[in-house]
This record gives sequence, C-alpha cells and structure tokens, in this order.
Amino acid sequence: MSSGMSTFTNIRDSFKKREGRKDPPPVAAKPTSVTVHSSSTKSDQTDTPPPQGSPVPSRGTGRKVMDSVNSEKPRVNYVGYASLPNQVFRKAVKRGFQFTLMVVGQSGLGKSTLLNSLFLTNLYEDSVYPGSPIRLPQTTEVKTSTMNIEENGVKLELTLVDTPGFGDLVDNSHCWQPILHHIDSQYEDFLNQESRVTREAISDLRVHCCLYFIAPNGHGLKQLDVEFMKKLHNKVNIIPVIAKADTFTAEECDKFKKVVLRQIEENKINVYQFPDADYDDDDAAANRRLKECMPFAVVGSNTVLEAGQKKVRGRMYPWGVVEVDNIEHCDFTTLRSMLIRTHMQDLKDVTSNIHYENFRLQKLAGVVGPADNKIMTPPDRDPLAQFEVEKAEHEQKMRKMEIEMEEVFEMKVQEKLQKLKDIESDLTRRKESMKKQLEQQNRDLQERRQQFEEDKHNFDHEYQDWLEKETQKQAGSLDRRTKDAKKDKKGRR
Repeated sequence: MSSGMSTFTNIRDSFKKREGRKDPPPVAAKPTSVTVHSSSTKSDQTDTPPPQGSPVPSRGTGRKVMDSVNSEKPRVNYVGYASLPNQVFRKAVKRGFQFTLMVVGQSGLGKSTLLNSLFLTNLYEDSVYPGSPIRLPQTTEVKTSTMNIEENGVKLELTLVDTPGFGDLVDNSHCWQPILHHIDSQYEDFLNQESRVTREAISDLRVHCCLYFIAPNGHGLKQLDVEFMKKLHNKVNIIPVIAKADTFTAEECDKFKKVVLRQIEENKINVYQFPDADYDDDDAAANRRLKECMPFAVVGSNTVLEAGQKKVRGRMYPWGVVEVDNIEHCDFTTLRSMLIRTHMQDLKDVTSNIHYENFRLQKLAGVVGPADNKIMTPPDRDPLAQFEVEKAEHEQKMRKMEIEMEEVFEMKVQEKLQKLKDIESDLTRRKESMKKQLEQQNRDLQERRQQFEEDKHNFDHEYQDWLEKETQKQAGSLDRRTKDAKKDKKGRR
C-alpha cells in the first residue's frame, strides 16, 4: 500500500513539474465582489460570510458560491468543509434575527427621535401626542412594540421597549422597579421556553441593550441616574447616552463626558464593555475609539436640510446646521455603527452568556438573594461539581439561617418572659396597693362604727334622762291638778 502511494506521489510530482504549477489552495471558490445598496450605506462585500459589522450580501450570493464549488473539477487536496460558513450564513439569513432595545430617560430628551434616526423609519407614526392634562403618568410604564425590518434580504425582528413616566414625578423612589420586573420577566419566559420538552421555536425577547439618556445639565449624573444604573447594571447592557449634545460646545461636551465617566467609576457602575480583539488589530483599534467616545453624545433629527451643495439630516440654528451624520458634530454615526453594524451580536452574546446565565444560575440553584451585590459568571467546572458546591453553600446558608432563627426565638422568649415578669410584678404591686386601700377603708369604717356606737349610747342616755324628767314633770303637774281639784270640791261644799 505504501509503495502504491509513493508511486502515485512521484507521478503527481512529475506531472506538476511538467505543467509548472502548484497545488490549489483548499478553498471553496474564488471570492466574487458583490456591491450592496441600502438606504443608509453602500459598501463592497465578498461572498464569504460577512464579519461582524459588515454589510450583508444578497440572498443569491451563497447559492452562487455553492454552484461554483459544484461546477469545479474534483481536486485532490479539497474536501469541502470550507463551505460550512456559507451554510451557516444561509441558514441564519433564512431564520432571521431578533434584537430588543430598551430606551430609558426622562421625557423631552429625544428618545423617539433618536430611534427614528437610527432605523430610518417612523416607529411612532400611529401614536398621538397627548395634551398636557393627559400625559401625566403616575408611575413608570413599560411599553413594548415589535416590528419587522428587512434590508437586502436580511430580516430583523426589532423589539423596542419604552419607559414613559420614568423620572417625571416629584417622588421618584423605586421608579425603576417596573423596568427591573420587565427584564426579569423576559428572562423567566426564556427560561421556561428552554425548559419545555419541545424547544423548536424559542422567541428571544430578552433585553439586549439599554440606552440610558443623560440630561445635558453640565454638572454630571443626578442621583436618580446613579441609582438606576446601579440597580440594573448586572441585569442588562447599559450604554449611557448624552442627549441633545448640540446644547454643548466641543470643549463643554468633552468635559461633561469626563465628569460622567468619573462618576460611573466612583459608583462602581458596570456599563457595557467592548470586547478585546486579540487577533485583529483593526478591531482592537476600533474598540479603543469606541471606548474613547463613551458616553456617546448624540443629536437626533429626521429633518432633511440643505447644507452647502448636499442634503443632510440635521437641525438648523441661526449660527449654522448641526449634521446628525457628521462625526465631527456628534457621536450619532459612531453609536449607530456600534449598535447595529459591529456590536449587535456581541450585545446579544453578553446578554445570553453573562446576564441571562446569572439569572439562570440563581433560579436553578434555588438561592434567592440580592442580585445587586455581586456579579455571577457562568461556572468553569462540570455541572456535578457545580451542583455540589451550590448544595454546600445552600446547606451553609440554611445552617446560618437556623442559628439566626434560634437566636431570634431565644430573644423572643426572653422578651416574653421579661414581659410576663413585668406584668406579674405590676399585678403584685397593684394587689398590695389595693390591700392597703382596703385595710385603710376597714379601719376608717371601724372608727366610724365606734363613733356611731358612742353617739348612739350618748343619745340613749340623754333620751332616758329627758324621758324621766318629762315623766316627773307630768306626774308633778298631775298631782297639783289633783290637789287643786280636791280643794275646789271642798270649797263648794
């Protein structure tokens, strides 16, 4: 067998020397340049799967590549697995993509205008702007709207989550609770879909990115901004955005960005971190430029104006025109490129691999604790070892809770005993007091009774004396009348 292979190799080498050529490289086909046209960009793209952030080729590109591969003559060193990216690409394009974007900020910061500028459409064309007596929500609301967008054959199911009423009241305590509840409920729904027996069609409505709008006050973050980001930075990818950046000069904008970044670092807020591109110098440089632009100072507008000899989207002022798509005027183009063209998939990956895994680990482990205290990462050990570790932690927590419960019970018993002792001593004190009062009343009664007996005896004695005197008086008077009667009788005779 080895001699046959060596003979074949010698024949092949001699044939190559006569032809004067080398073995073809193991590729599917020679890339063909395809021009892509869209409403917002125009660029060139090869038929290989587009890298993250590149424009997407048309539907027939992958089919052309496979036809060219099948039409080529069989080659000795070619197997065919180099066309696997094209298969994955066609399947992904056919299935479509899902992305959920949340916008949070006070009213009047231009959230709706910025969204319309990002996706080149009127996302709120059916909405009616209510009057001032109507639009005063008492609490923070969470409104979700889903739309299907298609560009060059690529379908995107875009879900926008708006939060009207956030930060608009006098008392904004816990105004982030409805937002936090919405994010957790989407994680819960996704976990329930994964836990079903049939998992063919899983709808991903998890919030992949949260654009938090910062008011351009020139002083930095408000306490509400800090509290909101601290409550949600372990739940969702937060990207801070400075709204209405055209109210700043270039120097004021740079100064305000530094103040905001310093406050974010001082409060230990974890905003979205751009990935490190270790193998691509161009991506690493692009990520460094994006980090320098954070937080993004944006200006939104859907009005088309004429500036010089070209039409641009922007805002007109007496001193000039602020162009939305001009990188020298604002960071809108940078934000759109990062959010849609280059880092949309990374935002989804971070949501799935970090934030959702944190929620999933807490849910499956049965440990319900405050998720804001620490950032959980997916385990780097096998599931059984992870289960044993979580079981030990749970048992330790249960023992700690048992000890605390015993201490609390002992403390409650001591308090109850002390309370009973206090009640007993109070009753004894009241008994002694009442006993003394009864004895005093008894003595008073005896004294009064003795005084009454004495008074009665004196009265009886005096009455007897008086009665004897009266009897004697009556007897003496009767004797005198008798004597007088006898004398009168004798005188008549």
